[in-house]
Amino acid sequence: MNNQYTAVIQSDGAWWIGWLEEIPGVNCQAESRDDLVENLKSALAEMLEMNRDEARKRGATILRESRSPREAARTPSSSPGEWV
Repeated sequence: MNNQYTAVIQSDGAWWIGWLEEIPGVNCQAESRDDLVENLKSALAEMLEMNRDEARKRGATILRESRSPREAARTPSSSPGEWV
C-alpha cells in the first residue's frame, strides 16, 4: 500500500518543526529541513508499527487493502482483501 500523508513543516529560528496532519502524535524537530523529513518518515513508521502491534495484542484481525484511504472512505470493499 502506498499511502500519502500531509506534512506541515515550518522553520522556527534555527530549527525546523513538523507534524503529519493525518496521524496524531507524529511530530518532530530537526536542524535542517531534510533531517526533519527523514525524522517524520521514521516517526510515522514507528507509530504505524506500534499501532499494528497494539491491535494484534487486542486480538484484532488486520486487513490489508490496496486502496488509498480516500478511496476506502468513499466506497465499501467488495472483497475481503488480504487477511494477515
